[in-house]
Amino acid sequence: MQKVLNIDEAENYTDYIDPRVLRYIRDNQAETFESYQKYTLFVFPFYDIHQAGLAANQIMVYLDHEDLLLFCETKRGYDRVRSLFSKEATNECALWGFFQNLLKNDMDNLEDLECEVADAEMAAMVRFQNDYIRKIIAYRKELLRLKRYYEQLDTIMDSLILNENKLLSEDGIRHFTILANHTTRYLQNVLHLRDYVTQMREAYQAQIDIEQNNLMRLFTVITTVFQPLTLLAGWYGMNFPNMPEMHWKYSYPVFIGISLLVCLSLLAIFKKKRWF
Repeated sequence: MQKVLNIDEAENYTDYIDPRVLRYIRDNQAETFESYQKYTLFVFPFYDIHQAGLAANQIMVYLDHEDLLLFCETKRGYDRVRSLFSKEATNECALWGFFQNLLKNDMDNLEDLECEVADAEMAAMVRFQNDYIRKIIAYRKELLRLKRYYEQLDTIMDSLILNENKLLSEDGIRHFTILANHTTRYLQNVLHLRDYVTQMREAYQAQIDIEQNNLMRLFTVITTVFQPLTLLAGWYGMNFPNMPEMHWKYSYPVFIGISLLVCLSLLAIFKKKRWF
C-alpha cells in the first residue's frame, strides 16, 4: 500500500502499522531516521525552496516490505506532497520517485539565488544602498534554512543506503546513491554560497570603514590647515597696545598673505603625501 496521509489519519491504519509507531507519529516523537528490523521511520522538514520564507512542514515517512505511508503535518504540506508523489510498482520506486521530484529543480533554484546575490553585490558596488545589510541578513537566513534542509536530506539518504533492515534492493540502493550525491552537491553549493555572502558582508563593512577613514582624514586635514590660522588669530586678538605691526599700514594685507601662504603650503604638503 502506498499513500499520502494527514498525520491525524494515522489511527485509521492500525492494521498496517505497529502501535509503537502510531504513538510516535501521533506524538511527533520520531527522530530524523530510525531503522528497525521490519520497518524504517524517518521525518524531515519539507521546505518549498522555490518560495522563500514559508514555514517548514514536517513529513514523516513509514516504510516496510508491504507499505509506504507519508504523513503530512499541514494541509499545505499534504497538497504539495501529493503533487510530488506517484504510485509505483514497488515501495522503493515510489519513495525514490518522490525524492527525485522533490529535488528536481533545486539546482536551478540555487543558481537563481546565486545570480540574485551577485546582482545585489554589483548594485551595492555601483551605489550605496541603505538596505544592503538587510538583504545580506535575509540571504544568510535563507541559506541557513537550506543548509539545515539539505543536511537532513543528506542524512536520510545516507541512512537509506546503509539498508540495515534490507528493505531496499540493489537497484534501490543504486538509485538512492545517485540522489545522495545530488543532495550532497546541493549542500555544498549552499555552503559555498553562504561563504560568499559572508565575504560580501565583510567587504561591505570594509568599504564603510574606508569611507569613514577618508572622512576622518578630510576632517583632520581641515583641522590641521586652520590650526595655524587659529594661532595667528589668537596671537593678534590679545590687543597688546605696543605691538608695532598693529600701527603698520600693510599689516592687514600681510596677515592675509601669511594666512593664505600657510594654507597653500599645508595643502601642497598633504597633496604630495597623498593624504587627500
